[in-house]
Amino acid sequence: MNELEGKTELIGSWTMANGRMIDDAVSRIIEDLIDNQLQKIAATSDGWETLYLDPHDWRLWELTFPYGEMHGGGPKALRVLTMGAAKQEYHLPETAPRVE
Repeated sequence: MNELEGKTELIGSWTMANGRMIDDAVSRIIEDLIDNQLQKIAATSDGWETLYLDPHDWRLWELTFPYGEMHGGGPKALRVLTMGAAKQEYHLPETAPRVE
């Protein structure tokens, strides 16, 4: 099953357990997606945002850290990005990214 089907945004969170911060289920899904399904296309020069392609449906996903004030940038978030927004943010060429 494709974890992204029907979704446009995933926002992870952390919880405290036994004195440690633990990833929630959404954070673990995001990590699995970026490790095993999504294909990295580009990143911002500071490295805080990364653009990925889902080869199943060709949607572009942006990985961000919405809680930047937290250690390590906090939990991750993924959201769909339009091609126009991706071209502007990541300075992509006019042709769409294509993965064979």
